[in-house]
Amino acid sequence: MSITVARDKETGVAVVTLDRPGKHNALTLDMARDLAAVWREFRYDDEVRAAVVTGAGERAFCTGIDRAAEVPQPSSPYTIDDPLIAVGPKANDLWKPVVAAVEGMACGGAFYLLGEAEFLVAGEGATFFDPHTTYGMVSAFETVHMAQRMPFGEVARMALTGTAERISARRAYETGLVSELTATGGALEAARRVAAVIASHPTEAVQGTVRALWSVKEAARAQALAHAPHLVALGNLPAERQAELFTRRSGGHHLR
Repeated sequence: MSITVARDKETGVAVVTLDRPGKHNALTLDMARDLAAVWREFRYDDEVRAAVVTGAGERAFCTGIDRAAEVPQPSSPYTIDDPLIAVGPKANDLWKPVVAAVEGMACGGAFYLLGEAEFLVAGEGATFFDPHTTYGMVSAFETVHMAQRMPFGEVARMALTGTAERISARRAYETGLVSELTATGGALEAARRVAAVIASHPTEAVQGTVRALWSVKEAARAQALAHAPHLVALGNLPAERQAELFTRRSGGHHLR
């Protein structure tokens, strides 16, 4: 299992770690299923009152789904099987607060997780980018998630420039994607600290506040996500062309 969970009963904070540092914490299909199971489990665990999600090591938070994963797709352009659609806490109906602690690269499919955290804490060395268009893929789900957190022009530039540009942690902080910037290597401790403060408050009030915050944008977000499968199905290059572009242009990063 490449997802680890550490619970601190004293603070009420659970740390969920993507634990494949040698692969930039890219998600396998098993990891995606395990993440969904973890969020659902937290719904019934009263000792967990807040959570932190992070990646092992300092090279990457997560670089999306491992390209070695084989994901068969239906032939119809009206539907798509997205293996990461349920990796986030909100997709699993978890309304306990989740803080993301980001070190190193966060790109592509990492945005499913970052988009469903309450806020982000990042080390100075963190970078954010979206490689999809570079490899002939539509950035739909990822763009919807990030458009809820970043100014329109910022997320548009990130999505459209692909691997050509990266957003620094400092820029992410200046534009509001990141709520707290730390020295490299300090994101997890800072995230734990603020999560412990949140967990110390009455959990009913905290969860109600989380739900109220998300209700502000839930309708627009749900409508946008509903369009995403069709855009991906119609706009992606065939798999063999994607692989060709990946081989030619990739620096070894993983996607979605």
